[in-house]
Amino acid sequence: MSTQSIQTIAGITIPDSTLVREATAFIREAEDDLLFDHSRRVFAFGALHGQRRGLRPDLELLYVAAMFHDLGLTERYRTSDLRFEVDGANAAQNFLLQHGVDVADARKVWLGIALHTTPGIPQFLDPETALVIAGVETDVLGLGRDDLPADAVDAVTAAHPRPDFKNRILAAFHEGMKHRPDTTFGTMNDDVLAHFDPTFERVDFVDLILHNTWPE
Repeated sequence: MSTQSIQTIAGITIPDSTLVREATAFIREAEDDLLFDHSRRVFAFGALHGQRRGLRPDLELLYVAAMFHDLGLTERYRTSDLRFEVDGANAAQNFLLQHGVDVADARKVWLGIALHTTPGIPQFLDPETALVIAGVETDVLGLGRDDLPADAVDAVTAAHPRPDFKNRILAAFHEGMKHRPDTTFGTMNDDVLAHFDPTFERVDFVDLILHNTWPE
C-alpha cells in the first residue's frame, strides 16, 4: 500500500492511494462539513494515539474506518432500522471489498466502525479497530485530549475546525437516530434521545459532551 503523502496533518500522513482518494471523494459527497471534518479529525487523533501507544496501524484502513464511521447518520444512509454504527460499517466493508481489500482487513474496519460507541472492547482488538474509538473519544468527549501534544491538537483543529461542534454533533446524532429509538437501547446513544425528547430523562452522555475540556 502506498505511503506517499497527499497531505500531512499534525505530522500524520494521509496515504496517497486510489483507495484513500476514492474514500475521500465518497464521503465528501455523502457528508456535510460537520461530519466530514469530524471524520478527518478522528483519523488524525486516532493515528496520534497510535503513535503514543506504540501501535502501527495500516493508515489506509484506519483512514477508511474514520471517514465512514458516521456515515449512518447521513440522510442517504440512515433509512434502515439498524444501529447507525452498523449502517456505516456495512457501507465501509462493501466499499473495501469492491476495491479489492481482503475480507480480514475489511472486517477490521467493520469492527472499528460498529464498535466506535462501545468503550471497553475495541482497545483489545487490531490497531485499525482500536484507534477509531480512540479518535472519536478525543474529538467528541475530550477523552485523551490532554495525552496528545497541544501543538498537534491545534494543528488538527486548524486543518478541520470545530465551530459549535458540541451542539451540532448532538443535533446530527439526534437526526440520525430519532426515527429508530430502539437501536439506542443499551448504548450511550439513548442519552442523546433523552436530551431532545422530554419523555426521556437520561442525560449522562450529553453531559460528557457538553462539559468536556473543548473550549467552544
